[in-house]
Amino acid sequence: MKQLFIFLLVMAGTISTKAQQAPDLEHIYNPSANAKADMTAALQRAAKENKHLMVQVGGNWCIWCKRLYKFVEDHPALKQDVEKNYVVYHLNYSKENKNLDILKELGFPQRFGFPVLVILDGKGNRLHTQNTGLLEDADSYDEKKIRDMLKQWSPVALSPASYTEK
Repeated sequence: MKQLFIFLLVMAGTISTKAQQAPDLEHIYNPSANAKADMTAALQRAAKENKHLMVQVGGNWCIWCKRLYKFVEDHPALKQDVEKNYVVYHLNYSKENKNLDILKELGFPQRFGFPVLVILDGKGNRLHTQNTGLLEDADSYDEKKIRDMLKQWSPVALSPASYTEK
């Protein structure tokens, strides 16, 4: 009986741990965030870590935004590529806060729908705007398309040193 009790405790702990690790798909975006300040801090971090800033524009109302977030979380190679090369910021666009001033500075990426990805270098220069509809596959996303996009806009891909002959 004691062994059964210990087994049940261990299993409950394992289930609880897995539940805590699951992405919170209802709160990816923060409508009340000071996006300007948050993006400034994210840019500083990206510059310090020699990464780019990837801004995912969308909202908690957006099923495709949730799918993209979960897709990357569920694919270790993609998650690793993101963590290696990018600082990620989720810029809210919702009826509560559209962040139109920031979207104007980013070149109106909302024209592609949601989610949309904007890649900035560590100085805040816009390098690329990605229509994520081009990364889809049926009712999900295509891992190879996302991985290719991440690699093509990574700091290494844009470094002149990557293209010098040795």
